[in-house]
Amino acid sequence: MIIREFKRPDVKRVLEIEIASFSDPYPANILVDIYNLGAGFLVAQENNRVVGYIIFWIKYEDEGHIISIAVDKNHRRNDVGSKLVETSLEAFKKFGVKVIKLEVRIGNKGARKFYSKMGFKEERIVEDYYEDREDAAIMSKILE
Repeated sequence: MIIREFKRPDVKRVLEIEIASFSDPYPANILVDIYNLGAGFLVAQENNRVVGYIIFWIKYEDEGHIISIAVDKNHRRNDVGSKLVETSLEAFKKFGVKVIKLEVRIGNKGARKFYSKMGFKEERIVEDYYEDREDAAIMSKILE
């Protein structure tokens, strides 16, 4: 498996993973817009096929934000997500980012457990965060 930068031809496959992973997926034009705005956008590729992605950016001078991460269901639990997060954390460190934050659906126990294993701590709950009114857990990780 390799982790590499997103390229425009990857959008179709990224969108497939996005739609299969989320009840409120970003549409293709939003994914491309985020990329065009300069967000970090990495894909995990195995056998010439994109199997996961992560989108992240520097929100403030020393604060990073993970916007979205998803892995093809047939490749979950194979360290794809871990490698994507680790690679994004290295990128954040290069830019002097000190803390990384993200939001995760309160009901997504698998994702919350994954982020906890990656060293993220739950800070607080934001009620009615998502369009369907589900609450979000705000999680953060201090970079050393």
